[in-house]
Amino acid sequence: MTDNSIRLDHVVLWVRDPVASADFYEKTLGMEPLRVTEYAAGTASFPSVRLNEETIFDLAPLPLAARMDAVPGAAESAGHPVNHVCLSLPGEDFDALRTRLEERSVPVSDFSYDAFGARGMAKRSFYFRDPDGNIFEARHYE
Repeated sequence: MTDNSIRLDHVVLWVRDPVASADFYEKTLGMEPLRVTEYAAGTASFPSVRLNEETIFDLAPLPLAARMDAVPGAAESAGHPVNHVCLSLPGEDFDALRTRLEERSVPVSDFSYDAFGARGMAKRSFYFRDPDGNIFEARHYE
């Protein structure tokens, strides 16, 4: 991509078991796992999953927090929850995601309607947690 506008590159999620988390994101959300083999072999500090061509989620193991000293106090951020991360999907993918979550007995919230977001008012949205308790919102605009 040659557009130099500001974009979201990655989000780091603290997780107990990065391999299990990568499996969850791959099988439930359809994200491509990255560097899982390298992480399992000890040659990468953490695996990631690809949200889209521009954005990934890094699945950082909790023990990695001790090395997070680039900013004073950053090591204490391990496990500090972000309120939630919102994923915008096409309508049919939104419905398919909810079905996959329910099939895997992942609790989901009731639907919300007409919630404001980056692209205006979303038609529907709902919330769910990953295996580490990170909260996600799924929404669609069309």
